Amino acid sequence: MIGKRDVAELSVVALLAGGHVLLEDVPGVGKTMMVRALARSVGAEFKRIQFTPDLLPSDVIGVSIYSPKEMEFQFRPGPIMGNIVLADEINRTSPKTQSALLEGMEEASVTVDGRTLALPDPFFVMATQNPVEHEGTYPLPEAQLDRFLLKVKMGYPVREDEVEVLRRAEKQPPIDRIQPVITLDELRDIRIRAAEVSVDDTVKGYIVDLAESTRKSPDIRLGVSPRGSIALMRAARALAFLEGRDYVLPDDVQHLAPYVFSHRMILQPEVRYEGIDAEELVERIVTRTKVPVRRAGTR
Repeated sequence: MIGKRDVAELSVVALLAGGHVLLEDVPGVGKTMMVRALARSVGAEFKRIQFTPDLLPSDVIGVSIYSPKEMEFQFRPGPIMGNIVLADEINRTSPKTQSALLEGMEEASVTVDGRTLALPDPFFVMATQNPVEHEGTYPLPEAQLDRFLLKVKMGYPVREDEVEVLRRAEKQPPIDRIQPVITLDELRDIRIRAAEVSVDDTVKGYIVDLAESTRKSPDIRLGVSPRGSIALMRAARALAFLEGRDYVLPDDVQHLAPYVFSHRMILQPEVRYEGIDAEELVERIVTRTKVPVRRAGTR
């Protein structure tokens, strides 16, 4: 992924934190390639769901089919039964089918014919959606958006990076050259270690102050819930681990706040009419909120 190190890093943060990612941008900027590259580098089982208006929940979860030979119903798992799942153009299918992902993303299990089936460990969803085309789409409800740890925008590459993309695409597709760098067992161990990163009470208070600011802002109709605060702390732990630290800094919280909070807020209509987006509002809140500091030599 040329020139997209920040997006790649955020994707790995979500993977280590046990969360999911919503990639939002126009077609052709590498959203699908990002997910495929991540799956190949981990050596995980990759599944893709192409969401369409006629897709059914059973097409996602799976279905029980009667076997005359065995004289019983046998479960045929759907594409959700993978380690890394690409939910492509998730806003193009009906809310009923969108909700089929809810239980899996939150509980790491699905229910079929009254039976609860555990999903593979690890289970990681990266969903894509196109924010430009609205005809024939179904906006994700707040309950579903809240299941995503991060919302990330890819953006167009700069000129030099796009030239390099063309150069690499002349021969063998770059995705075919990717080799796994860690196993699934190593990934599970890293997740456990990332969850053990220390978060000082002052940093926890800082996270709560940011969340409360979104609830009190006159520009925001619905602020961030406590689940959003927990999500920001989990993501900050994973980022600190990636940077080789066993403790979280306020800088980690500041960097991740727009990606964790923006899709968990509902803005006032007049704010949207002015062209101000949620990420910009979160950045303003981060700028105004007092950052916790400690004197040298204190713990």
